[in-house]
Amino acid sequence: MNDTDRLLAGLERLVDRMEALLARADERAAVAGRIVDQTADQVVGQVDWSSAIAFQWRGGRLRPVYQPHRIELAQLRGVDRQKAELDRNTRQFLAGLPANNALLWGSRGTGKSSLVKALLGEYAEQGLRLIEVEARHLVDLPDIIDLVRGRPERFIVFCDDLSFEADDASYKELKAVLDGSLAGTADNVLIYATSNRRHLLPEYFSENRAARIVDEEIHHGDAVEEKISLSERFGLCLSFYPFPQEQYLEICFGWLGALGAVLDDPETVRLEALRYALERGSRSGRVAWQFACGWAGRQALTVPNVQS
Repeated sequence: MNDTDRLLAGLERLVDRMEALLARADERAAVAGRIVDQTADQVVGQVDWSSAIAFQWRGGRLRPVYQPHRIELAQLRGVDRQKAELDRNTRQFLAGLPANNALLWGSRGTGKSSLVKALLGEYAEQGLRLIEVEARHLVDLPDIIDLVRGRPERFIVFCDDLSFEADDASYKELKAVLDGSLAGTADNVLIYATSNRRHLLPEYFSENRAARIVDEEIHHGDAVEEKISLSERFGLCLSFYPFPQEQYLEICFGWLGALGAVLDDPETVRLEALRYALERGSRSGRVAWQFACGWAGRQALTVPNVQS
């Protein structure tokens, strides 16, 4: 056997050995894949739908929220129009009628997320359930929808404080689920999102330079159109604005009454509530709640029998 034959024989043995190693690697990968699939099935099967009315999507699975934040619709003041519209949309959804995905946008602390939570408490006995999803997990929306598809409950997928950075492409997943995905959404799922931004993406003055006028109509540039197209896929958009002074004070006194505070000197309370809002730089429902908590707590601590 000459050198060439020996070399060819060695190469054949090397190829045979590599093929054997690859075959074993493929077999191990197949086994691992079956284990992953079985584990995923077990995780899905472990969801106890009767254990809670609210869930959070964390770590690729639904986790029950045993003590969700409770708030009554009647406690939310200053947002009557928004409350009525979202309530009606939710009742349509519960009745199996056509209903819209909703975007609640506007000033911070004006009751956007509280309104969604209040609806859960109002209609949980009618089968409403809430699934909270962080913005960074929106890529899992198709998996979440597949998980609840066909169940008798009605699910609101809730994304609080939703916004995207300019270089964040994950919003495309949300666009596809809202409208445009081949798979479509489930009949028992709606998406409710809150945001401080109307279009969910940062907007720059330079982008307006690409706008043009055609037959006296304004046509936005591609960058602006892309941003507008996301928010337009929510069929219901509700705006929230800072409260005027008197409305803010009304909310303060409403929360003080709910917390059992004694209002012997309303004028002092009024001045303190305004001072508190000035220090916080905002007249919002959240600020009113925080003021009421502080005032009622100090009063009860100073006079222990106030709530007895």
